[in-house]
Amino acid sequence: MADTVGQTETPDNDLVHFRALLKPVTTTISQSKIDTDLEARLNADFPPSSALFREIEQTCHAAIAAGWMCSQGREGRRFGRVLEPSSLTDDLSVDVVDLTDIVGPHHRHPTGEICMVMPVTEGAHFDRHDAGWCVNSPGSAHHPTVTDGRALVLYLLPGGEIEFTQ
Repeated sequence: MADTVGQTETPDNDLVHFRALLKPVTTTISQSKIDTDLEARLNADFPPSSALFREIEQTCHAAIAAGWMCSQGREGRRFGRVLEPSSLTDDLSVDVVDLTDIVGPHHRHPTGEICMVMPVTEGAHFDRHDAGWCVNSPGSAHHPTVTDGRALVLYLLPGGEIEFTQ
């Protein structure tokens, strides 16, 4: 399917299901400015305790186990683009990373970054965030960092834009 990058064996029905799960989130993002108000809205509308958040998280774990998500990298830092930006994703790309106690490569977000943080290890943090949503504004940059264990992070990029700087 054209939406995948480097993962030619992803069953189409799995991608259709995953894209449909994300639709309420991508619609909310596409109708909002990428800022702290969006972060607050996502955490209010789709908190970690919500059925949607839990289903997205469970789907990520199942896809990783099936081998079609986070298929690149090595133990401690697995990653992969799951969906390219398109009208079906409200022009947002979707990537998922599986990180354990790591400081990742520095990168910049020309159009912003919206992250869904899913700790696997109780107490794990992504850029000091617990389970939930964090938003990096357009033009921001960071070393993505997971501390105190393992976490999955699903991140959405407007237009799929990211610039690795190191």
